[in-house]
Amino acid sequence: MVAVAAGFVAALLVAPPAEAADPLLSQGKTATASSSENVAFPASAAVDGDPGTRWSSAFGDPQWLQVDLGQTATISQVALSWEAAYSTGFRLETSTDGTNWSSIYSTTTGAGGNQTLNVSGSGRYVRLLSTARATQWGVSLWEFKVFGTTGGGPGPGPGSKLLSYGKTGAASTQQHDANCWECTPARAFDLDPASRWATATDSGWVDPGWISVDLGATAQIDKVILQWDPASAKAYQIQVSNDGNSWTPIYTTAAGPGFKETLNITGTGRYVRMYGTQRNTPYGYSLWEFQVYGTGGAPNTPPAPPADPANPPQLIWSDEFNGAAGSKPDAAKWTIDPGTGPNNELEYYTNNNNASMDGNGNLVMEARKEATAGSSCPIDPLTGSGTCQYTSHRMNTGGKFTTTYGKIEARVKIPKGAGLWPAFWMMGADFLTGRPWPYNGEIDILEVLGKDVKTAYSTVHAPAYNGGGGIGGSYGLPNGADFSDDFHTWAASWDSKGIVYTLDGRTVFTLDKAQVEATRGPWIFDHPFYIILNLAVGGDWPGPPNASTPFPARMLVDYVRVYK
Repeated sequence: MVAVAAGFVAALLVAPPAEAADPLLSQGKTATASSSENVAFPASAAVDGDPGTRWSSAFGDPQWLQVDLGQTATISQVALSWEAAYSTGFRLETSTDGTNWSSIYSTTTGAGGNQTLNVSGSGRYVRLLSTARATQWGVSLWEFKVFGTTGGGPGPGPGSKLLSYGKTGAASTQQHDANCWECTPARAFDLDPASRWATATDSGWVDPGWISVDLGATAQIDKVILQWDPASAKAYQIQVSNDGNSWTPIYTTAAGPGFKETLNITGTGRYVRMYGTQRNTPYGYSLWEFQVYGTGGAPNTPPAPPADPANPPQLIWSDEFNGAAGSKPDAAKWTIDPGTGPNNELEYYTNNNNASMDGNGNLVMEARKEATAGSSCPIDPLTGSGTCQYTSHRMNTGGKFTTTYGKIEARVKIPKGAGLWPAFWMMGADFLTGRPWPYNGEIDILEVLGKDVKTAYSTVHAPAYNGGGGIGGSYGLPNGADFSDDFHTWAASWDSKGIVYTLDGRTVFTLDKAQVEATRGPWIFDHPFYIILNLAVGGDWPGPPNASTPFPARMLVDYVRVYK
């Protein structure tokens, strides 16, 4: 739970189709169109990843919308999210130069809505050409998404496997300072998406910059995956070598898009190198992951990925909070977490003094304004008073229960009042063994600000997107209802493809792993997390309480359940 006053997506994200196996290539790329209804509906709105914005054409046939992917790609799927003004007749076309077009899909019976079209083609440009409108208006798309792979090769062959995991790396330079601690070449080959290699800053960020890996023996290369930090290469080569000295390029681009690039390429050698000659930013070069696939080499066996939840899921952990009135949280399930909250919060979390069962099946977490106020708190305010101006409660399952994937849900009634900040969230378990935030990862399931109890938030935080830059969504109840009026059930259904957030069984926000990797940075949520409940007072995001804030304020939790 961090202060995230900015960076939320006001509307719900539309995830890429679940069956899309290839990366999203079109988001944020340059889009143009035959026309726009007005300046409020530009071509760029269809490829900005925001389902609340759209492109809309002038009222006439034909119309077209095209996107420049920046380099030649193999196209496998196109997803169209139509506004009510859709096309009944249209073609999907590709081009290498933006002038000469080849059709890869055609229909005269388009039905509008959300269409997922599996296609086969290649090109740098992809165009939707509308030939017949369904309405008297123009044609309009909320989203125009193109999926595929860059590199243009035939793709991995039989027996292809990851060859670079745990192998010895080398680089032109490496960074080691407060901004990137021990960012050595090995970090790009460790399958840890939260660690990275970066070029050094002591001699200035300059071109060229490179990183290489020794595969241990000659290998036949058929795929390279690059997960870039924002400090990415615009112009670079993938090169191979038999001796680590003489290099042969097997892939060259002058329009590297950054983020995640999947290159289907062919080459033979013991060593593989990314050789950057032009940077996309004023900074150096940096890779979270540099993965080489193929046959041969001397590969190390990578760790097995975590298994997805069963279908249907099984209940594996819960707390129903059915204890007698006045009883404390179950010490076998929860660790009480006393201390001062982060984010310039005002509360002091006491050692279990501000939480108990109400005898009606609920945990009550209580925030209080204490009679005696002061500038600091004692180490262990067992009475919840002393010098603390505000006291409250925070507890977690760290060291007692963790999960990788599953459906994690809680039924909660949140309090109302300026400065109150109830939360139900998760932290990467490696935080407890010394990995600092945000490198451990954070999954926020429920956050509500007491000053606006008609809006809830769900967010994720990682090294490449955190704080105000976290990836999240805001949403409300039907008819603008108040969250504090009743209990509501928040849940996160989390697996190897992403996270689907629901409120009272209704999907409110979806995070797609492939989309995040292709547009924001590495996905770091495929490892154990533990659960946290807390009621904060004040802080950078919610602001302070005021004279109207009711104290004591109570957050009620009916249950917490985990299915897997």
